[in-house]
Amino acid sequence: MRAEYRRRTEPELNPERPDDLHRWIALAAVLAERELGLSLFDVQLQGCLALTNGRIAEMQTGEGKTLAAVPAISWFARQHQGVHVLTVNDYLAARDAEWMGLVYKRLGLTVGAIQQGMTSAERRAAYACDITYSTANEIGFDFLRDRLALYPKDQVHRPFAVAVIDEADSILIDEARIPLVIAGGNDDEGGVALRADQVVRHLQPYLHSTIDTGQRNVALTDAGIRAVESAFACGNLFDEKNLQLHTAIQDALHAHRLLHRDVDYVVKDGSIELVDEFKGRIAQDRRWPAGLHAAIEAKEGVSAKPQGSILGSITLQHLIALYPMVCGMTGTAATQREEFEKVYGLEVEVIPPNKPIVRTDYPDAVFPSKAAKDRALLEEISRVHATGQPVLVGTASVAESEHLSHLLAGVPHEVLNARNDRAEASIIARAGERGAVTISTNMAGRGTDIRLGDGVAALGGLYVIGTNKHESRRIDNQLRGRAGRQGDPGCARYFVSLEDDLIVKFGDVMPKFRHDPSTVQKFVEGQNLDIRQFLQKYEMPIEGQRHRLHTYRQSVLESETATASELERLVTLRVIDDLWADYLARVADFRTGVHWISWGGKDPHQEYLRTVHQWFGELEESLPAEIGARLRTAEESGGLDPNERGAVWTYTTTDQPFGTWSERVVKGLRRMFSERHGGA
Repeated sequence: MRAEYRRRTEPELNPERPDDLHRWIALAAVLAERELGLSLFDVQLQGCLALTNGRIAEMQTGEGKTLAAVPAISWFARQHQGVHVLTVNDYLAARDAEWMGLVYKRLGLTVGAIQQGMTSAERRAAYACDITYSTANEIGFDFLRDRLALYPKDQVHRPFAVAVIDEADSILIDEARIPLVIAGGNDDEGGVALRADQVVRHLQPYLHSTIDTGQRNVALTDAGIRAVESAFACGNLFDEKNLQLHTAIQDALHAHRLLHRDVDYVVKDGSIELVDEFKGRIAQDRRWPAGLHAAIEAKEGVSAKPQGSILGSITLQHLIALYPMVCGMTGTAATQREEFEKVYGLEVEVIPPNKPIVRTDYPDAVFPSKAAKDRALLEEISRVHATGQPVLVGTASVAESEHLSHLLAGVPHEVLNARNDRAEASIIARAGERGAVTISTNMAGRGTDIRLGDGVAALGGLYVIGTNKHESRRIDNQLRGRAGRQGDPGCARYFVSLEDDLIVKFGDVMPKFRHDPSTVQKFVEGQNLDIRQFLQKYEMPIEGQRHRLHTYRQSVLESETATASELERLVTLRVIDDLWADYLARVADFRTGVHWISWGGKDPHQEYLRTVHQWFGELEESLPAEIGARLRTAEESGGLDPNERGAVWTYTTTDQPFGTWSERVVKGLRRMFSERHGGA
């Protein structure tokens, strides 16, 4: 296919002809070779065709996914409706836009990149290009900001058309349910959080609180309840007047008993930074729900960040659903084939490697305790290091990486974790050299390419050691895939113990398979898919309502002032935004306690659907009266200041759409009190 066009510079193409797809891909491949000096292998062309067919292409690390996507991206972009290429960070977005832009420009296409810190004008110009590289978060935050714009010129997006997703499993599965949030105003949680923290610090585990076997929920015992009531002299902790205090106490318990420094978060530059459990990196601009985040800040003695009121939010899953056409690439997708098909309607196509994989994957080494595992790890790493073969050790947390580093004090090595993530590129660049020992969190499991140093292939290539099994097999496979790239030799082995988190959390559920982590992983993957599908049932009605309300809002935004006054237009937009924010808060409050409805013999999902349908109807019915009232007030006060809302900010929060355990308990109690006293 490439040879046919090697002799032609600008062949005649007709986008309306179906067979022009192959001709277009061939042309793009030739231009890539001329402009970049890179030839596309046949398997890369196969991956490209999978993208044009709207599939997820699984291509192993080192197989050239970035280049393979270029012909498909340009094929979609020829319609000039806008193709968004979703990358994992700003650096790759800028790099790939500039690098691959040489090919796109030869095809008559424009290309741009979104970066943090850009002005609205710069963002609008980038989105106006035929091809726009960006992270999913930046696209989502711009979407949320557009929904609060008071003038069309303040909006940066145009209608969504095509999304080509790099590292598709990360965005569509790992991060799919992480809500993107836009907030504003003041919502002070700091004072009560500090008071609760001072009391919880003196409560004793087991005597005053208990933790479930899955390490997910913590609750006060009777002795704990009495201790809190005595400390605050508040009377019955479960009285309605104490609900805010009760919530703060539960958040403080959660912060002290379930969330751990250097595992779930790090303290960096005087603030709390969450650690992404899948990547091991700092999760930029991510927070826990307001009360829980304030509890962590109180626990660690750092200054509290403003939380504000939520003005709008959307999960990445629902953001991606806005695109009529979606496809993607990743090195690990096959194990989640069922989820891609059930949730997104996307088929997975496994692309064979250009060269056969010769990596040796050894059976898991299973030990009865963490101490026994540590001894075996120290012995194995020391033995392999003595031969000169480079070793990459993947750990589950910052704390574990530093613990293993301490054990290996006698072996020269480097540590890569969320504390020194800025050094990632230089550390990874040396990880394949003779004698290198690199201890890393999951940071080294994705988006990296470890090249072997001189003579290392003869020593067996890179030796990858995993110290824990993750809940998802994909994450393990990403680490394993660091070895054996492009036909290189290599090997991989996992060292696990019966005291590892995966076994402790789920071993009681599957006691017969405690010695078989892979079977436990399959069970957990299925359980997580069921949970995500269950939660999706609760979110779909809200997404439909969001679309309906914002379609109306957009029509008001774009309306000519000669049909309505400019003041009325601004007031209407502000009323829509305020009522929607109030509605979101009301639904969140209801949803966190909806499981309590089942106590009365009602179906929670049906009750939820009935209630949110009724409330949204009330919102729509109240719009005219509220607009009229505020318009009269604005006219009497001399107008409306467009900047009245003040500053807004964006962040991501955790995958807890039903709230933390403490929120579910307290909101459920609030509902019980309300119903008992005849409230709504």
